[in-house]
Amino acid sequence: MSDANKEHARRSVSQDTLHTLFGLDEKVAIVTGGTGVLGAAMARGLAQAGARVGILGRRRHRAEEVAQSIEQAGGQALVLPADVLRKDQLEAARDAALERWGRIDILVNAAGGQVPEAVQPEGGEFFDVPAEALLKAIELNLLGTILPSQVLAAAMVRQRPEPSGCIVNISSMSAQRPLTRVAGYAAAKAGVDNFTRWLAAELARRYGAGLRVNAIAPGFFLAEHNRDLLINPDGSLTGRGQAIIDHTPAGRFGEPDELLGTLIWLCSTGAAFVNGIVVPVDGGFSAFSGV
Repeated sequence: MSDANKEHARRSVSQDTLHTLFGLDEKVAIVTGGTGVLGAAMARGLAQAGARVGILGRRRHRAEEVAQSIEQAGGQALVLPADVLRKDQLEAARDAALERWGRIDILVNAAGGQVPEAVQPEGGEFFDVPAEALLKAIELNLLGTILPSQVLAAAMVRQRPEPSGCIVNISSMSAQRPLTRVAGYAAAKAGVDNFTRWLAAELARRYGAGLRVNAIAPGFFLAEHNRDLLINPDGSLTGRGQAIIDHTPAGRFGEPDELLGTLIWLCSTGAAFVNGIVVPVDGGFSAFSGV
């Protein structure tokens, strides 16, 4: 074999190995909050990696737009209208995905976000934040992760020839480094971190190592739930937005697609021995003291 042919063969083997490790061909993924900015980007990224993707969210028209963009790019998508706090709706979504594709391999719990009335007003006091608003923030971000995991992981446990599946929860920088003014959101995301570790151990010990649960903790990405906190109407940074940039070594907000490498890795066989971790994708925010 000539040197050129040997080099071509070496590259082919390398590419095949990478695809085997990180490709998601024929996998079935459900993305809750798939109608949001980050959730939609993750749904499209999973589809680009070969997965068939269910878009789960309350806004049907937005889910249809995301599904259409996936299909136009040559992927497969399914619209799954559901509220993550309604177990009956989650069960209906699960059954629809199973009827269409016969299995569920990946769950991304991307539903969540700030609840405006639970955000302490600038200059306001914690004591004045309504209890009902705090409860709403905790339910959306924590219970909205737990309930989909209950409903959809049940299908993973019944998978044949053996239980298998991967759950990726979406945490936050505020889980481990609490941010001012968002007590309910921070508490809920800290709960998501704890739940991630708890469920990772529970599923693997009870049903086998084919079931894994991990989380991604995004740094600061502009999304619907935080835009008003970070950006003024004229496009300039708010004081909070500037403070975040000042404490982010990368010197900018993240782009939604910058979550995809970590997401696809965690969902792939390349991460088969990775379980119960929370991965920061934050431009260095969590590594920097500000000094």
